[in-house]
Amino acid sequence: MNLTGAEVVVTGASGFCGAAVARAAEAAGARVRCLGRRPGPVGRHVPWDAGRGVPDLAGADLVIHLAAAVGDPVPGPAAERAYRAVNVDGTARLLDAAGGGSLVWVSSASVYRPGGATLVTEDHPVDGQLSAYGRTKAAGERLALAAGAVVLRPRAVYGPGDPHLLPRLLRASRGGWLPVPGPDVRLSLTAVQNLVDAALAAADWPAGPYNIADDRPYSRDAVLRAALAATNAPVRLAHLPVGLAGAAATAATTWARLTRRAPVLTRYAVDQLARDMVLDIGRARARGYRPRQSFADHLARLGPPQPRADG
Repeated sequence: MNLTGAEVVVTGASGFCGAAVARAAEAAGARVRCLGRRPGPVGRHVPWDAGRGVPDLAGADLVIHLAAAVGDPVPGPAAERAYRAVNVDGTARLLDAAGGGSLVWVSSASVYRPGGATLVTEDHPVDGQLSAYGRTKAAGERLALAAGAVVLRPRAVYGPGDPHLLPRLLRASRGGWLPVPGPDVRLSLTAVQNLVDAALAAADWPAGPYNIADDRPYSRDAVLRAALAATNAPVRLAHLPVGLAGAAATAATTWARLTRRAPVLTRYAVDQLARDMVLDIGRARARGYRPRQSFADHLARLGPPQPRADG
């Protein structure tokens, strides 16, 4: 789709990924409408609470939906209700308002069945998720796919202004050590610029799911060491048996239920870090997707060159 002069609606444009998509859409010549509780970085702000309201999509040539409830909350009915209100019910209201128009729905690789896989295609089972986030994103994307949307499945998005990767690593470190479950594994990550490129191009792709990730997978341990080095944090990796990490996650989750505070460690986090998770991006490549950015590029922007994190 030629975006010059097009009316592009970006939901969740005040967030990390949504803001990057909104900026890129404007740079491509689009008239950007940012839907969300807070204004986006560019364009016109139209208030929308994805947990209860009906979005204003009138006149939109393209809708890119990134608004979502994200995170790894205290397990329980309250979390399921809160996440479902946004990720499932909010999707249903969005689809009704879109009326079959061009829609790119940004999902997550967290929808895939946990347990790891050497190479995950879009046909990998989508069930058994370990968090309210994964379960409700899977339910929401089922609605989007049934409505004929293009669904993008990135994994662990990072980039300038990233509120997740580096802050979480620093919070998880203890006494100069960062506990990690099991030996090194290979993982896919997604640079935010690569996700942006896919989101803007996907309006021309056939409906269906597409994995979106960097050009090649990474060594988990190399990424963690490079990220910690970029913060000048004197932290070393401490490899724990996966079973011990799982037991610690169970204990942390039990404590979180009692205190109503977010757990320090969860089964979902252990699964994400302890097993190979490499996305096959061949389907997106067949539509012209070419990842331009890598984790090394991200580190170069943060400071002095660091050891390569490619695995």
